[in-house]
Amino acid sequence: MYEAFFGLREKPFALTPNTGFLVQLAPYQACLNLLRVALGEGEGFIKVTGEVGTGKTLLCRALLNSLESERYQLAYLPNPGMSPVGLRQAVARELLIEGIDELDTQGVLDALHHRLIQLASEGRSTVVLIDEAQALPTATLEALRLLTNLETEQAKLLQVVLFGQPELDATLARDEFRQLRQRITFSYRLRPLDVKDCTRYLNERLAVAGYRGEPLFSPRAIRRLVRGSGGIPRLINILAHKALMVAFGEGRRQVSAEHVRRAQLDTEGAQPFLQRRPVWLGWGLAASLSLLAVVGAWPWLSQWRELLP
Repeated sequence: MYEAFFGLREKPFALTPNTGFLVQLAPYQACLNLLRVALGEGEGFIKVTGEVGTGKTLLCRALLNSLESERYQLAYLPNPGMSPVGLRQAVARELLIEGIDELDTQGVLDALHHRLIQLASEGRSTVVLIDEAQALPTATLEALRLLTNLETEQAKLLQVVLFGQPELDATLARDEFRQLRQRITFSYRLRPLDVKDCTRYLNERLAVAGYRGEPLFSPRAIRRLVRGSGGIPRLINILAHKALMVAFGEGRRQVSAEHVRRAQLDTEGAQPFLQRRPVWLGWGLAASLSLLAVVGAWPWLSQWRELLP
């Protein structure tokens, strides 16, 4: 609704993990560099953890897009909540092994071993990337470890990259996973964005979306965004999108800290916890945001402004 007003081709802060909007911030670039080096080493497990909304899925897809198909055979598992049998079958399908459903457990393992040896003879490394790895059941994690036992005298035939929330660290800390834990040769923890990171994040995403002009978010608005989101990119996207809606409704060409504050009031999970307000006031804010989508204006905003603390 506000794209034309701000000179944008598309929404700059959509929640879908579009790699075209990946900003090469220090934590993201450091993580991708580590992953590339680790995969080049050719051994063990690699683990990337971070809070919800820190960009793990986006990084996983960026890694998928950056690895050369001539050197790597990739197996991508975005939904890991499966049984050990389901895991082995899913990896086999990703490696283009046919007739998996007709094989028993040993048959699937034999087929996997044969395929991995074939790929290694072609000079290709096989990498399994698992998103949302904190959802892996206990038995499936052990089955994954056993899969990495497939090897030649010279090298491992399979590498595994785990992308997960901090709950994955808690799971791996259990004594029963000490063998798997010892095989994690590289790990990285994604941190929240600071004000400098957030400034670049906003400006580069706006530029990708087609914005050309003076900074669209004021310095105070950016500081408020960082405080209100805790530096979590997903929450930054939500708050930035809503703040743009508020600015558009007022006909303002720059987003202010006040616009961000109003976005915070309408957003679950925004921090810091704001002063408690009447339920009817929250309903009014939500209704006014919805009204923008219909009429492209905010005629009631001046009235609400007097009511807000």
